[in-house]
Amino acid sequence: METDILMTVSQLPEALKQEVLHYAEFLAEKHKNTLVPDNPEKKRRAGTMKGMFVLPLPDDFDEPLEEFKEYMG
Repeated sequence: METDILMTVSQLPEALKQEVLHYAEFLAEKHKNTLVPDNPEKKRRAGTMKGMFVLPLPDDFDEPLEEFKEYMG
């Protein structure tokens, strides 16, 4: 995508290149809170799963679920 954009813009006269730049800056400012990098580094936060699991696990934890008995049969 970037290559296509650069090739297209490179063929424009200088005045239009300036307009493209202004428009790109306008879009970046307008959407600055919603823009996400292509490869965002997700940082882990401690405690986000607190209360999701109960320890110790129940004795039947490894037993097949009722819903899957017909597939296991």
